[in-house]
Amino acid sequence: MMLATKRTVYLCSSCGTDFPKWFGQCPNCREWGTLGEFQISRTKKSKRSHQPVRDTKSLSTVMDSETEVRILTGINEADRVLGGGLLRGTLLLLGGNPGIGKSTLALQMIGGIDVNTTLYVSGEESHSQIAIRAKRLKINSDNLNLSSENSVENIVEQIQKAKPAFLVIDSIQTVYSDVLDSLPGSIGQIRECGQQFLQICKRENISIILIGHVTKEGVIAGPKMLEHLVDTVLYLEGDERYDHRILRSVKNRFGTTNEVGIFQMCSTGLVEVSNPSELFLSERSIDAAGSSIYPSVEGTRPILIEVQALVSKASFGTPQRNVNGYDIRRLSMLLAVLEKRLKMPMGMNDTFVNLVGGMKIDDPAADLAVISSIASSVKNEPINPGIVLVGEVGLAGEVRSVSNLGKRLAEAQALGFKTAITPRIRDKGSGKLLKGLKFKEIRTVKEAFAILFN
Repeated sequence: MMLATKRTVYLCSSCGTDFPKWFGQCPNCREWGTLGEFQISRTKKSKRSHQPVRDTKSLSTVMDSETEVRILTGINEADRVLGGGLLRGTLLLLGGNPGIGKSTLALQMIGGIDVNTTLYVSGEESHSQIAIRAKRLKINSDNLNLSSENSVENIVEQIQKAKPAFLVIDSIQTVYSDVLDSLPGSIGQIRECGQQFLQICKRENISIILIGHVTKEGVIAGPKMLEHLVDTVLYLEGDERYDHRILRSVKNRFGTTNEVGIFQMCSTGLVEVSNPSELFLSERSIDAAGSSIYPSVEGTRPILIEVQALVSKASFGTPQRNVNGYDIRRLSMLLAVLEKRLKMPMGMNDTFVNLVGGMKIDDPAADLAVISSIASSVKNEPINPGIVLVGEVGLAGEVRSVSNLGKRLAEAQALGFKTAITPRIRDKGSGKLLKGLKFKEIRTVKEAFAILFN
């Protein structure tokens, strides 16, 4: 049964809020004369069409017949984050701030795929605008089809006709379904459209990338409801002060999570960074107090990061604690260890900690590098530039062991570092493989300071 619906709403041109009746002043943003009449007239289905029942299959039969087929995008950093490529029948959500490069990355990925047909659906840009970007990125356009459709039902029809192996929806906030009588981008529309894309993804065994915008709070608009639907969630992160971008996997049913890929934004699009450690250490200050090097592991990749700290006398009664890229609560713990265990007065000092390059880490192994950088700033004594520090710091001032120590130190040795201050090494085999690196094994932070400072 088809039910014709028609509704009038009044949309504010200033804040975008819709209201059921007209106001002279917008109740939301308090602007005058911004509400305009907006007609919603669609044919709505009173009930969903019944889908045919699918046959059940034995697990052993599926295991014998099905093989893992991954599509290589031609971008090594993206394939690394995806776990070796994009798996057939995968629904992927790509989120990021406006202008960060989500559409650019999706277009580069779809242009590097070796399949017969791909489909790029954009509700935000015209065909000519996409063509201009594709020409600048030197995208192979022979098998790439474009669509500017916004209705999810019409998109599904296009998919059934074109039979693409790969599909990009840019963005999920611009797509609407005729089943609902709400504006595109609303929570109900995003949930409904996401569910329909999930069904056709699994039914037709095609790979779909849904591009989603990020709100001011840093979450994908239409919040967490899409994350449980999709197979993979990727975030494209970056800072406007830098030209590099970080592609981070926060959910992956078919690969590792917390994997990262590093890109550099240039005129030809996103360029892969094969050695991110050199990028983050390229402008390092050698003889500056308050700087240390920490070998991080992001997913399966080791990256050397410079940790900077600055301690100064507080100008006001309450000292400041400012952090970029590190947990502020963990910083408070390290400051308490410095004051209680090492007798360094920190209560009346401002403390600033920064991870260079806009990196964000949640790894206890950075504790030793952070606390050493703070002590270096307090003492005004630089740390030897050939030393890397790694270890978790406990409340008693002890230094605890960390995971993937061999992988971390191998990256440090490859970049020319000569000495590593580490906790007690349990697996002595990892130390024997790194013959060019001198190890300083410690039990407490006090022992580390005795090595670092005169």
